[in-house]
Amino acid sequence: MTSTLTSATTRHRPAAGGAATGPRTVPISPFPPAPPFRFWASRPDQLLCIALLAAITVVQGVNIGGFPSFSDDEGTYLAQAWAIQQGEGLAHYEYWYDHPPLGWLQIAVLTWLPALLAPESMTVGSVRAVMLCVTLVTATLLYVLARRLALPRWAAALTVGLFGLSPLSVELHRQIFLDNIAVAWILAAFVLAASPSRHLWHHFAAGICAAVAVLSKETILLALPALMFTMWRHSHHATRKFAVTGALTSCVLIGLLYPLFALLNNELLPGKDHVSLWDGVVYQLSRPGSGSIFVDGSGANKVLDSWLYYDKVLPLAGLAAALLLAACHRWSVTARAAAGPAFAVVLLGSVAAFRSSGYLPDMYIIQALPFLALCLAAVAASVWGLLHRRLPRAAAAPAFVMLLALGATYTVPHWYDGTRTAMADDPNARFRAAAAWLDPAAGHVTDPARTRVLVDDSLWLDLVHAGYAPGTGAIWFYKADLDPAVKKTLDDGWRDIDYIVATPTVRRDAKDLPTTAAALENSEPVAVFGEGDQRVEIRRTVGGGAR
Repeated sequence: MTSTLTSATTRHRPAAGGAATGPRTVPISPFPPAPPFRFWASRPDQLLCIALLAAITVVQGVNIGGFPSFSDDEGTYLAQAWAIQQGEGLAHYEYWYDHPPLGWLQIAVLTWLPALLAPESMTVGSVRAVMLCVTLVTATLLYVLARRLALPRWAAALTVGLFGLSPLSVELHRQIFLDNIAVAWILAAFVLAASPSRHLWHHFAAGICAAVAVLSKETILLALPALMFTMWRHSHHATRKFAVTGALTSCVLIGLLYPLFALLNNELLPGKDHVSLWDGVVYQLSRPGSGSIFVDGSGANKVLDSWLYYDKVLPLAGLAAALLLAACHRWSVTARAAAGPAFAVVLLGSVAAFRSSGYLPDMYIIQALPFLALCLAAVAASVWGLLHRRLPRAAAAPAFVMLLALGATYTVPHWYDGTRTAMADDPNARFRAAAAWLDPAAGHVTDPARTRVLVDDSLWLDLVHAGYAPGTGAIWFYKADLDPAVKKTLDDGWRDIDYIVATPTVRRDAKDLPTTAAALENSEPVAVFGEGDQRVEIRRTVGGGAR
């Protein structure tokens, strides 16, 4: 027995003259490594994950078409996917490299069969069901990642619960945003990077998934250093350099397909009478900034307030947990393993907090939500480990349960209110009513093929399915001022417009769009749905004359 212990805890090192010295004690880590986790071999993990997915399906699926309110961005991505399905190109108008097209290409693939069987189903409200499928895949990947990062089973379940049931997550995951698709791919990359098998092909595949994530939504690029850090920590020391180099190479090569596409179309650099990738990048980097999140009344501060309106727990507590893990990553095995996701939160949060000259979109936090949830659960697991080591066994569990109960006392009532709102409210009834009024079956418009309607993209496909000419009959209101091809069809400006659907988005942005502003000013409401700032008005132009 003595010799066995000595061989396990000592190492012989030759002296300078070549003779062996006595045994040298090698310290044993107080945090033994967790056994490799393999999801498909663990029935308890599979059953727990299925139960969590069922809960998320109910919370996020009920009333998914009614809440939250339709956004113009959702309609734009869906209309671009529809254009791909129809063989009309990469967008329903001219594609101008505002985002890589891979995101809505995936939406087109996911909605191909429903669109084939029931073309009228390609509307924002119905296609949101596809985003529920994306969320369920993302939640499964997050559970697997949490277990591969040494989180115990209960902490992995907590991670998925925080991610999928937070009112902020419910509000954002229901919507047709490219960020939701990009997050699924980046989590797949993290899962491969933390693979217990440590095969080189896993790391190459992680690089490919990361490239697909960036080509789905370019801002997820900020999480790539955290991905490489995770891969470095989890790869075998003998093949670590090959693993990281291979992942970077595969990521870069796949990512270069986007500028190569632009180059082959002679649209890489600016030129006469064509769009360019360069112009698209310059626009995204130079668009009007949102200001600082720390300045009251700034655009970024309002975005932050909107996030905290839905949930304060996941953004604030998750950020605090990420900072704690980043500063004290030697705290425990779990803390060290979760350092990569903590690094991702720090990178994404730093850009949002300190880039006062940039534009901060409402959906930006989607990319941080899984990492925020994972960091919060990792801190909870580390606290449990600390209590288990420092307190008597009989006292550790009650103390930890008390801490969880205190957190739940604040969280559960707020989440219940937010979830009840999401499952019951229907602010989109006014959009559906406006689409029904403009449908020829209602009798208000008799010849949709010859009627021109300015509308935001949340209703654009509804009008196309109703018989309005895509692009020239149903006109995305931005394009009436910003697209030369559309402006040519409006020889007389706003006078060639028959109706304008004044949604909150149209009224907000009209001040920068002369044709839209003139159509609003020279029109009168013929139908109003809803009240206050959120109302939807159908306005007929005075002097243009509806046909």
